[in-house]
Amino acid sequence: MANTPVTLAYGDGIGPEITQAVVDVLMQAGAEIDFEQIEVGEKVYLAGNSSGIDEGAWESLRRTKVLLKGPITTPQGGGYKSLNVTIRKTLGLFANVRPCVSYHPFVQTRHPNMDLVIVRENEEDLYAGIEHRQTDQVTQCLKLISRPGTEKIIRYAFEYARRNNRKSVGCFVKDNIMKITDGLFHKVFDEISAEYPEIQAGSWIVDIGAARLADSPEMFDVIVMPNLYGDIMSDIAAQITGSVGLGGSANIGEHCAMFEAIHGSAPTIAGQDIANPSGMLLGAVMMLVHIGQGEVATLVHNAWIKTIEDGIHTVDIHREGSSSERVGTKAFAQAVIERLGRKPGKLPAVEYSATREPIMSEKVTTGRPQQRKDLVGVDVFLDWSKGVPDDLGSKLKELAQPDFDLVVITNRGVKVWPNGYPETFCTDHWRCRFRAVAGDHIATHQQVIDLLQRIGDAGLDFIKTEHLCNFDGQPGYSLAQGE
Repeated sequence: MANTPVTLAYGDGIGPEITQAVVDVLMQAGAEIDFEQIEVGEKVYLAGNSSGIDEGAWESLRRTKVLLKGPITTPQGGGYKSLNVTIRKTLGLFANVRPCVSYHPFVQTRHPNMDLVIVRENEEDLYAGIEHRQTDQVTQCLKLISRPGTEKIIRYAFEYARRNNRKSVGCFVKDNIMKITDGLFHKVFDEISAEYPEIQAGSWIVDIGAARLADSPEMFDVIVMPNLYGDIMSDIAAQITGSVGLGGSANIGEHCAMFEAIHGSAPTIAGQDIANPSGMLLGAVMMLVHIGQGEVATLVHNAWIKTIEDGIHTVDIHREGSSSERVGTKAFAQAVIERLGRKPGKLPAVEYSATREPIMSEKVTTGRPQQRKDLVGVDVFLDWSKGVPDDLGSKLKELAQPDFDLVVITNRGVKVWPNGYPETFCTDHWRCRFRAVAGDHIATHQQVIDLLQRIGDAGLDFIKTEHLCNFDGQPGYSLAQGE
């Protein structure tokens, strides 16, 4: 059979060192791969490409459909977009999979029985990157949670648990506060978990879930989360195994996949031959499984475990008493190569199937009917700093007629009109809620446009609107704090 083509990016900082170490191990292990090298990251950014990747690299990615990528550096300052986010979203890599395993007593950790996998939604949430400066004082970032995106990631988590004989899937959300966005994630989790009765399911508010994860990670098996929580929690989970340098990561989509270490480019230690290539190597093991080279993955992973077990450690995990030798990047890779074909004696060995890892379909299978949507009002956001809330309320109450009633004004989400409190701190950013007054309480787009015209003619600076809609008669918007 022909070798599998794989796109390879060495990255920035410590990227070239750890990537070369990984390539050396894979080649010595007999991986049947033809690498296509591309340039991404800092050099591309500084050459004038704000995304950090050029068209030729995209051509390779779309052809091979597999990327092994070293960590990259995003230059400081505005105008540069995260390359990881760009690749994940452009290629539809909706699932980020991060195994976090302890290797006690050979790697120091307070959690010797830790063996969990975090499945992170990869395309939505606050990482949609939709941000605006709206006033002199206030900026915003939009949190986007979609039902199709949520269904994909949660179903992937349960399918991953089923394929890998995992016992439970947990869900971390903050739907006691974000009742609509995180509430949707939780609702879909409950719906899909019912289709997997053999797998235990449970949900956690993310703050107490994070506390339990940091204190008692052995409680968890597979955890699925929205994007931001998953990013934070997976780094915490990797670190408490003994080192974030041990964390590998898979980014899985319908058509393509990307594999990497979870850590950054660490430019302060670049070129010193001290970086730990383990995270990148374990990401490459996941890649081998993905492309159907499970036998090579088994060979490499067991050799790596044996190296850890023998106490051959890089500086980040080296500890007197548990390590036998402190080595650099190249020497660590050589130690793994020397142990190819051997299995660990005390830590559990691994074994991967030679069958290509299946990719979850993006197809949404719930068949849920579309709900009726009715426009019942509008939130108008103003940039205003010429008085107190009662002054603004008096102006807008008149401007609301004849189509709307002004029902509440908030500042940073807290009600300040009517009957606000003088102790409430206010900025120059105001949300003014108008509800339709027609007999059926349904508004039209033209009525919203006419309202904005009246507000503009009155010299008020409206900066944003959000329609208030009911879906099958149920409000699709949250109340203000204190409303």
